[in-house]
Amino acid sequence: MNFDSHILAVLTAAVALVNRLTPGQSGGTPFDGPDDLTAATADALGDDGRPRPEVTTAQARQLAAVASRMRIVFEAAHRGETDRAAEEVNALLRDTHARPQLDRTGSPGWNLHFHGADDTLANGWAAGCAAGLAMALGSDLAGRLGVCSAPACDRVFVDASRNSAKRFCSPQCQSRVKAAAHRARRQTS
Repeated sequence: MNFDSHILAVLTAAVALVNRLTPGQSGGTPFDGPDDLTAATADALGDDGRPRPEVTTAQARQLAAVASRMRIVFEAAHRGETDRAAEEVNALLRDTHARPQLDRTGSPGWNLHFHGADDTLANGWAAGCAAGLAMALGSDLAGRLGVCSAPACDRVFVDASRNSAKRFCSPQCQSRVKAAAHRARRQTS
């Protein structure tokens, strides 16, 4: 598994944004989207120990629109439609004006970040997520972008496992599928 820590961080943010902001099915139940878009966006950007940012309603709406576009990327990559995924990522990169930049953050040394032409919170995250998806698609890691295999769940994930065997968005979905398979086996015995 070759995701570097920054790429994995922006891909994790992309997953959190898609899963928290886009409607569909989650864990076997319909999900119409969050009740509070601003709070859900801040929570998504604060996953994995990152500081939870202050997010405006306009920024939340912008990131929700980007999340819908990133869902297209995950779904296309999951189906093996790399060309379709790449087309959408290229459009995201163009729309955010993503550009690489070395920044000195709290950690020692320099870190590669991708910012847009305007460095607002929403555009910065959108550009970073688009760049992370581009790096995954442009390498042998495209198959690591997936959609949950559990029935009635369309949440996305990045497979960071060593053996590339992840099939579910969460341990809850994995347990739900295993429990259903166990019940089915018991009924036939």
